Amino acid sequence: MTVIDNHDVLGSEEGLRLSEANARDFFELLKPRVMSLVVFTAFAGLILAPGEINPILGAISILCIAVGAGASGALNMWYDADIDAVMSRTAKRPIPDGRVQPREALAFGLTLSVFSVAILGLAVNWFAAGLLAFTIFFYAVIYTMWLKRSTPQNIVIGGASGAFPPMIGWACVTGGVSIDSIILFLIIFLWTPAHFWALALFKMRDYGSVGVPMMPNVAGEASTKNQIVLYTILTIAVAVAPTATGLAGIGYGIFAAVLGAIFLYCSVAVWRMPDGDEKMVPAKKMFAYSIVYLFAIFSALLADHWIGGVSKLLGAA
Repeated sequence: MTVIDNHDVLGSEEGLRLSEANARDFFELLKPRVMSLVVFTAFAGLILAPGEINPILGAISILCIAVGAGASGALNMWYDADIDAVMSRTAKRPIPDGRVQPREALAFGLTLSVFSVAILGLAVNWFAAGLLAFTIFFYAVIYTMWLKRSTPQNIVIGGASGAFPPMIGWACVTGGVSIDSIILFLIIFLWTPAHFWALALFKMRDYGSVGVPMMPNVAGEASTKNQIVLYTILTIAVAVAPTATGLAGIGYGIFAAVLGAIFLYCSVAVWRMPDGDEKMVPAKKMFAYSIVYLFAIFSALLADHWIGGVSKLLGAA
């Protein structure tokens, strides 16, 4: 069954009434779990960037990036309310659950988008603000409104929106991009397909019921598993690259390689999983580990940076 695409911006007469939503309902529109990853990777980009930024401006930068990411989430929930109502994973989101009216979610997302970009530009720099604006547009329009319902490559191309935050954090300090900030972008960009397709494997029925062409539904389980292994290998290779560019030391490289070996082991376990497996335990384990992996990689980059800074101070003393 394919859900009928119906996005009435003005809403019906029922949609014109004010909802009884509270602050928690609007906070849920921001996708706080996704936002936590955005904030952390943006913070890493800001700290790892060469140069310094005033702590207050740094805090404003992270806040604006977080609000911009939340705005993207609200716009995504507004547009996807029709399919969210059908899928078990998303049926309790604020809009399909009736706690927030579609018009309110749209206005909320647009308002936060404008304010986050404007404040980042006025307080920090307009290059970083431009990247944030492009990220919001990419996620809300390119991914949500176009790619998600039209191609099984949706998460590959659309994953770029989730990979920009460390680059934006970097740009807040430097006013530009560099090979190192591109590597930070690529780590998340290449990680996303393996991470999300593991979820898509054990949520195939949900995506199939709403007509979203996720890779397992279109290309089949076997092809999806092959691509999960491929993207995992690419992610591992890029994740150790900071050692080669000088952004991180050899200790980080060893740690990243160990994390990568575990990531590869998980992907191979998924690859060996029989087609039609009802429980799909390996896919669920890989999905969970992939989140730990990304947080651990960026944590290791921060730890390496701080250790290096302390060593320089001790050496100069």
